[in-house]
This record gives sequence, structure tokens and C-alpha cells, in this order.
Amino acid sequence: MSVVKHPSQRVAVIIDTQNLYHSAKNLHKARVNFGAVVEKAVAGRQLIRAVSYVVNTESGEESAFFEALEKLGIEIKTKDLQIFYGGAKKADWDVGMAVDAIKMAPKVDAIVFATGDGDFIPAVEYLKSFGCQVEAITFGRSASSGLRAAVDDFIDMDDDPATFLIRRRRVVRKTASTKTTKRTTKKTTRTRAIKTVGSDTDDL
Repeated sequence: MSVVKHPSQRVAVIIDTQNLYHSAKNLHKARVNFGAVVEKAVAGRQLIRAVSYVVNTESGEESAFFEALEKLGIEIKTKDLQIFYGGAKKADWDVGMAVDAIKMAPKVDAIVFATGDGDFIPAVEYLKSFGCQVEAITFGRSASSGLRAAVDDFIDMDDDPATFLIRRRRVVRKTASTKTTKRTTKKTTRTRAIKTVGSDTDDL
């Protein structure tokens, strides 16, 4: 499935941050490169708006993440996590994302949903009825088959995960035994070198 994408098209990107985050974590044990996602979604066209929808965590540790998104030119909309009596938690941006997409539709030629959530199918169909080109970009293995069928173009990030993922670096901590082994190795190497030089001298 593909559509014509030309440079004069105006594009809006709607990012379902939680959906992409959990898909990357569960499928690839990695983080999402949101800059690469937006770049692929825009595909050389005119970016009008790129909006990331985020739920504030209880610990409030997302400030660095927000700063990184803003440096990429991505707007951020936040919503507090709702905690109900009994401990139940709810965080849902679906309605807000759909409403914003409908508001943007008259000002753009294409809207790209960065999500695999099938709940957006009615919004996709509604936007298409206005003549708006609707696309989706996400990890195919976690995407709704109904959403795939509904959009005009579907970009599967699982086809090129290296482009869209940031893998965590493994940190190797030096232990006392490691340091001892290194010192022993160096000492052995120096001893061998001395013996070698001595034997060469004797031969002379």
C-alpha cells in the first residue's frame, strides 16, 4: 500500500507516545528514536505540526524526555495519570488525539498517526471523508490489522528497526577481581619481556 507524497504537501504528525514506547520496549527492549519517526513520517514534505501526547508519571521523571522532544521540534501535550479509589489507574489520550487531528485536517493535506491502536479507525475514516490523506507509522507486529487496512499508507518500523530504535548501552563495572586480573596480566607480560631481552643478550 502506498500513496503519492510530494514536497508541497502539508503534513501533521500525531504521536501516540505511550503506544510507541511500550511497543518498542516489549518487542525490541529498546527506546524509540522519535526524531527518526517524525522524519520518516514527513518524508520530505512540509511539516506543519508534530505533536507528542504524553501522560505524566507519578515520579515526574519525564522532564529530560520533554526537553529532548522539544529540541526535535515536537510539541508536547501532557495529561496527569488518573488514580481511582482502589488503586486503579487510567491514562488515555485517544479522544484528545482524534479531536486534534480533526481540527488540523482543514489546514493540512496529510495526517500521520504514529500509533498502531485500532481505536483510531473511526477517526481515520472520518478524516478521509473530508479528502484528507491519512497515514500511519508504527511497529507492524503490534499494529491493528484494521488500522493497517483503513489508512492510505502504512509504514512498518519493524522493517528497519535500527533506524527507529535507541538501544541501551551495557555498562561494564570494574570489580576488584577484574582489577587484580589486569594487574597480574601486566606483571606477567613485563616478566616475559625481561626474560626475552635477557636471553637475546646471552646469545650475543
